[in-house]
Amino acid sequence: MVSIFLAILRTARPRQWLKNLGLFATILVTGHIFNGQALLQSFWGFCVFCLLSSSNYIFNDIMDAPRDKKHPFKKFRPIASGLLPVSTAIVVSVLFAAGGLILSYALGPAFFFLSLVFVILEYSYTLFFKQISVIDILTITAAYFLRVYAGEALTGYHISVWLALAALSLALFLAIGKRRAELTLIQSYKGAASNDTRASLSHYSEKLLDTYTAMFANSTFITYVFYTFLERPANQGFFFRGYSDFAPDLPGRKWLMISIPFVLYGIMRYMQLIYEGKGESPEQVLLSDKPLLATILLWGGSVFLVIYGIGG
Repeated sequence: MVSIFLAILRTARPRQWLKNLGLFATILVTGHIFNGQALLQSFWGFCVFCLLSSSNYIFNDIMDAPRDKKHPFKKFRPIASGLLPVSTAIVVSVLFAAGGLILSYALGPAFFFLSLVFVILEYSYTLFFKQISVIDILTITAAYFLRVYAGEALTGYHISVWLALAALSLALFLAIGKRRAELTLIQSYKGAASNDTRASLSHYSEKLLDTYTAMFANSTFITYVFYTFLERPANQGFFFRGYSDFAPDLPGRKWLMISIPFVLYGIMRYMQLIYEGKGESPEQVLLSDKPLLATILLWGGSVFLVIYGIGG
């Protein structure tokens, strides 16, 4: 029983739940992270997307088991290796999907609609889209992007259009980087062909993926710079309350721009990891690469300092 539970947990891929932290982006950047109601709504939304995404990960492993057995690392997954029976995996996947959708309905019609779209998109990716070049990347991107707007639907707060464009560009950058790292990994593994592990990989050349990667790395950086320059935090910062007579223009300056160096380094570091074949799983890279993790924490700290400490 314990071994089955651990196999289910591994197949549900809790590490992938990091992606669902995107639901908290709205309340963080709009200055409402300390709003108890909004924070609770975002937390329940996070739980919903964890259930729904894990449901699809289990379903994906069921469908991919024959191909996973030929992959250098995926062959050790519980279903591909035979540790988790397919019948048990099907039941768990259905329960996760049903539970997530029921909870999403309780959180509001707009959020339920986005959750339903997310499920349909994820399952469509598993069944069809991941075999179609370009469409596979756009589907992964849409799933990333839906998480951000699900946070908006939960709370009623809205992010800047420039930040939305930066999030879209980053999602494309991560999705393309995933494919580029997969291609690098397969090419370095003797006896493995790209078509054996993922059909769409055979339609991507190194040069094409390099072009895509550079294009969306640039757009991520540029749109984020525009966001930091044009956005003024709505909060009155903790550090400068009562100082309006002493320095009236201090909060209104473009303080968000201090976070730009962290974004620039993060993009460059992630690209380096992609070409070393380590970007196949973005969340694994985030947790294992100390320089990248430190950069993300510094970026988050600088944004928090500006929005909640200095304010606008």
